Parts: sequence; C-alpha cells; structure tokens
Amino acid sequence: MARPGELGEGEKERWRALRAATETPRNPFMEPEFTEAVGLVRPQARVAVVYEGLEPAGFLPHERGPLGQGRAIGLGVSDAQGAILRPGLHPGTGELLRACALSSFAFDNLEAGQRLFVRYAAEEHATYVIDVEKGYETYESVLRAQSPKFLKTTLAKERRLGRQVGDLRFVFDERDPAALRTLMAWKSAQYRRTGRRDRFAREWITRLVGRLAQTRAPECSGTLSVLYAGRRPLAAHFGLRSASVLACWFPAYDPEFAKYSPGLVLHLRMAEAAAAEGIGMLDLGRGAAEYKDALKTGELPVYEGAVARPGAGAALHWLSREPARRAHSFVRARPRLASLAARALKGAARLRRT
Repeated sequence: MARPGELGEGEKERWRALRAATETPRNPFMEPEFTEAVGLVRPQARVAVVYEGLEPAGFLPHERGPLGQGRAIGLGVSDAQGAILRPGLHPGTGELLRACALSSFAFDNLEAGQRLFVRYAAEEHATYVIDVEKGYETYESVLRAQSPKFLKTTLAKERRLGRQVGDLRFVFDERDPAALRTLMAWKSAQYRRTGRRDRFAREWITRLVGRLAQTRAPECSGTLSVLYAGRRPLAAHFGLRSASVLACWFPAYDPEFAKYSPGLVLHLRMAEAAAAEGIGMLDLGRGAAEYKDALKTGELPVYEGAVARPGAGAALHWLSREPARRAHSFVRARPRLASLAARALKGAARLRRT
C-alpha cells in the first residue's frame, strides 16, 4: 500500500505498460498522473500494488474513508475507474479489499472490461463518444447523415457569431491561467443557475483542476480549449487527453452569447483539432444531454455500484449511498419525472438568487 506520490518511476512505467496492454480506450483518468494529482489534494488517496514475485502486476487506486470505506480515486469527478491489472490476472475481490484494509469499494464510472468489479454493479450507464479515428471530415459526414438539421444550424450560428461578435479564433491547448479562471466562473454560475451543487465551491476540486492544468504527460495532459471572438472568450472546456482519447470534463460558455450556441461550436472545433492531433475518440461522459445526443457517434458502457465485505463498514456504506443512488435511479428511469425534477432544481436556484 502506498500514497500516490510514493510510487517509484519503475512502478509508474509498469502501470502505463499494463494500461497499454488492455483493449479498452486509453482514458487519461486511468493513468498514474491523474491518481498522483488526486493524491496531492486528497490525503486519503492510496494505491494498492499487487506483486508477482518482484514485479508489479496490478494497481488499485482508491480513497479510504471511515471504517475502511473505499471509493474509486476521485469518485464524483473521475470519468473512468477501476483496477489496472496484468491481462489474465484475476485476484479475489475479497482478498484484495482485505489487503487494502477496505470494508467496501464504491464506483460510479467503472470502465467496461473490469471483470474484478463489474459483477457487483448495480446499474449500467452509457457514456457518449465521438469517433474521429478517420478524421474530422468523416465525422462531419456522419453528422450530416444522422443530424443534418443540427449540423446545418450550428455551422450557420458559427458564421453569424463571427460576423456579429468578432472574428472567431479557436485554441485547442490554451495555457493562459486567466482563461481557466473564466471557465470555472462560468461553470460555477451554470451549476447555481440549474440548481446543482457547485463543484468548484469544493476546494479540492478547484485545486485538482489547477494541478491537472499543469500536467503534461504523453497519456495524461490537462487540455484547456477556448473559442474566442477577437480576444474575448465565448466558450471553453477543460479536460484530459491521452494520445488517443480526449476525456471531456468541464465545458461552459458565456450565457450572454447563448443564442449562438457557442458551446456546440466549441465541441465541433475540439473534434476537428483532436482529429488533427491524432486523437481517435472524444469521451463526452455519462449523463443524458441534448448536445451529447446531437454530437455523439456511439456509446460505451460504464457501471455504478459497490463491492463490500461483511461488517459495520459495509452497513455504513449501504446507509450512506444506496438510498440516494436508488432514488436517483428511479427518477432517471422516468423521463417525465426527471424533467419535473430538473425544473424544480432550476426554480429552487432562482429563489435562492432572489
């Protein structure tokens, strides 16, 4: 057992080699750099290392809470979770939890192919993806076939935005800290406007994003993309990229320009730039949204649930998470109820602002 920052370079190289050997997309949330960044802002972050002889054969990044309650590293903000194991290695789940002194292990974005934990999933969700493996022109032709009205309207708004607001400029990898602060301010306002919990009001998340914005590694780099009109930012996104996957994370835009749909324009330019960089997939994350339905070319499964060993810690995990998870699942499965809930959240947010 080690803190993320205690892993040696040899162990991290082995971690990367194990990820390269899997058939799943090389999501940057599953790389050691993400776990290291979480370890700098979450003191309870740990990594279990499974050895075969003297060689590491597996890693389980996690956070340990009261009574040994475990959770996926960065749970709540991480969009890909699970163990990193040598192909063919299948340790006993109970044995692994016991070695980690964990009474339970919770996950909400377990990636497909995680045989160790997927059988304990309570729900399967879709994460929406954009395939640009064959280039942006091919992707745009797919959009033209499956969402012709959406593409035509968005491109027309992009042209109108350029004419009426100012010459458009897109930066795929913006390094200006002021642009990141602007994005976080927009996103905080969006959370409050829609009645959702403001993630950037939590200090550890703000610090984590700041750390990752400075991270530059081949398979995990913080990437801030910004759409400008002249020098004025209109929309921005911060996410993580590997050599093959851009994990979309925090998109937002200036609501003053909402009628131009700058967030959609931004995503099209991100797809174009990602393809030019050799990235084959944009992962838009789980959670239904109209813009994802319009942009996506496919879906991948992710899983939510927990595995627990018998005892007080397992009971505490159930009481702290299961009732809320089941209530959310009940609402999500009923579109009319979900719509009513969303309107209620927005109404509550408006009341708080008055």
